[in-house]
Amino acid sequence: MVVKINCARRFHRAEQAVRRPPFCCRFLQNGRAVQRSHAFRYSGRMHYRPLGRTGWKVSEISFGAWAIGGTWGAVSDSDSLAALHQAVDCGVNFIDTADVYGMGRSERLIAQLKRERKEEIIVATKAGRRLSPHTADGYNASNLAAFVEDSLRNLSTDSLDLLQLHSAPAEVYDRPEVFGALDDLVRAGKIRYYGVSVDRVAEALKAIEYPNVQTVQIIFNCFRPRPAERFFPEAQKRQVGILARVPLASGLLTGKLTRESQFAADDHRRFNRRGEKFDVGETFSGVDYETGLQAVEEIRRLLPPGMPMAAFALRWILAFDAVSCAIPGGKRPAQVAENCAASHLPPLSPQLLSAVQEIYDRRLRAAVHARW
Repeated sequence: MVVKINCARRFHRAEQAVRRPPFCCRFLQNGRAVQRSHAFRYSGRMHYRPLGRTGWKVSEISFGAWAIGGTWGAVSDSDSLAALHQAVDCGVNFIDTADVYGMGRSERLIAQLKRERKEEIIVATKAGRRLSPHTADGYNASNLAAFVEDSLRNLSTDSLDLLQLHSAPAEVYDRPEVFGALDDLVRAGKIRYYGVSVDRVAEALKAIEYPNVQTVQIIFNCFRPRPAERFFPEAQKRQVGILARVPLASGLLTGKLTRESQFAADDHRRFNRRGEKFDVGETFSGVDYETGLQAVEEIRRLLPPGMPMAAFALRWILAFDAVSCAIPGGKRPAQVAENCAASHLPPLSPQLLSAVQEIYDRRLRAAVHARW
């Protein structure tokens, strides 16, 4: 049995790069401390990037807190808190969550984390997906104010750092009064900044026409590169922060899933493969599972010796300087530590980036490129 030893906690400020143990790589195996061997030498340093115009510098590998809330199979609160602590130990200072993740469970766990840590931790949450039906009319001032109050209670705070509209229907972006309501919440001190989490590039482009939209969260990974074509240049012009969500394509890009992989009944990777519950792009990035596995095997052949697939996939995202951070999730400390290690690695070469693009163009573009 392998049991991970907790890394020593080192307090830091967001703007400082802090040395961390690579992969938190000391383990107990059969009662003995062992060192995991890697072909790469990691510096143990988390790097930080500006988050748009907010003035914050956020860890380029941050933490997505969907999985610790639910719809990713069972996870205990103790495991979730261990994963959150591991993230902070590795230099993460930005956590993304939503009121709908476990109906407040994810937010409450983050509140507990903040009570137990002294570091500055920026929390972004989201609102809107609790609406039933999920329609543009539901994005009104009254509902938004109520959602904010719920998140304030869950997060045990007086003001939300960043509130994001959560995959709002496209019509919302043609309603200035919605963004006026968000401005009112800023003036009231209920939220510091606001942004959006979108499904489609067209929605992202429309959202940043509103001058106080500070961030856009969008699916961006080796299987979904389209945002880099038109959206990223426009976001950079307006100094809008970009959060790359679903960075590992629901686990496909970890290289650990197979045709035999089984998913629990409450895991969206089982119940939402065809968009039965929400946009299919949220599950495996909208890629057919079998096709995705084939693409992963081609990418695996590109990996530099010793580099894990997940680190490669995250490093691919970080090759785009428009990205403020990637927000992979993690239910276990080991997953989190390995994700964070991507920040330590050298950039991918232009040849590797071109090779990934060729695989996408040949295997995936026809099915997903125009859809989102």
